[in-house]
Amino acid sequence: MNKNDYMIRLETPCDYREVENLAREAFWNLSVPGCDEHYFIHVMRSHEAFVPELGFVLEADGKIIGSIMYTKAKLIDEKGTEKRILSMGPLCIHPDYQRKGYGKALLEHTFEKAMELGYDTVVNFGNPDNYVARGYKSCKKYNVCFEGDVYPAALLVKELKDGVFDGRKWFYHPNNADAPCSDAEAVAEFDRLFPPKEKRWQPSQEEFYIHSHSAITW
Repeated sequence: MNKNDYMIRLETPCDYREVENLAREAFWNLSVPGCDEHYFIHVMRSHEAFVPELGFVLEADGKIIGSIMYTKAKLIDEKGTEKRILSMGPLCIHPDYQRKGYGKALLEHTFEKAMELGYDTVVNFGNPDNYVARGYKSCKKYNVCFEGDVYPAALLVKELKDGVFDGRKWFYHPNNADAPCSDAEAVAEFDRLFPPKEKRWQPSQEEFYIHSHSAITW
């Protein structure tokens, strides 16, 4: 991949449907039969936690083949001190262009932009295999957990600069931008706006289940 072969720019309203379709292509049958990431992106843009300054697309071969978005979240320590952070996702790369460095390019570009906005931490919930090479570490390494001292294996933390965490315990409080995705009929209704696709099982769904339901206990 050559930097002259692609362009990263902010998403515009003219891109919305193309980006939603990209997300559908990238995630279809990946984690569950079908997907809801395209609907998530659709509703996320109007949520108060959405950060439009970090909504970027990547163009190659005359079309959008990558997209990344961020929302606001927070960490709260045991004394009630709040820290504003970012939650990353979805990161979408068209299947024909995956494993070629485009996701890395989007991450590194947006990490720099996030620092310019004053953020020093990014959290996301995903497959560690996809993110540790970009500097993400287990939440346990930074003592970041859910309420109840739960350290999910899929909860990953990225320091945008060294020394952000000092060992104290932080509780991760995500936003509720994905709440509409729990409405299966709303997701199905939105999905009917796109060309029909077959929902089916594939091994990556079991992999996702294992990662998303595992916790680090020691």
